[in-house]
Amino acid sequence: AAAGQPAPAPPAAPTPCLRLDNMVTPAELANDEEYDDILEDVRDECGAYGAVRGVQIPRGVGGAAAPGQQPGVGQIFVRFATPEEAGRALAALADRQFGGRTVAAQFYDEDKFVASIFE
Repeated sequence: AAAGQPAPAPPAAPTPCLRLDNMVTPAELANDEEYDDILEDVRDECGAYGAVRGVQIPRGVGGAAAPGQQPGVGQIFVRFATPEEAGRALAALADRQFGGRTVAAQFYDEDKFVASIFE
């Protein structure tokens, strides 16, 4: 969530989807090659914990956005086959260092993932 704004409440029950914060910056997402590398890295890393059904990394309009300009920019959303797989990934990725930043991970609503609502 942007500074001064409360983060959306995570779902109470485990879901097959995760939201990962602090892994990427909007500037990193603006470069197509870097974006593709990040997408591949996330798929590979998350694949160690279960079957990855989808990865979404919102980039904003035209591939770049200022923080807070568009919901979801700078966050990574991953959908696994089962909540158990997502739980394994959450336990492994939360509080891990990535690019000098501490990763925050939480379950994300599967219906929102399917509807491409990223916030």
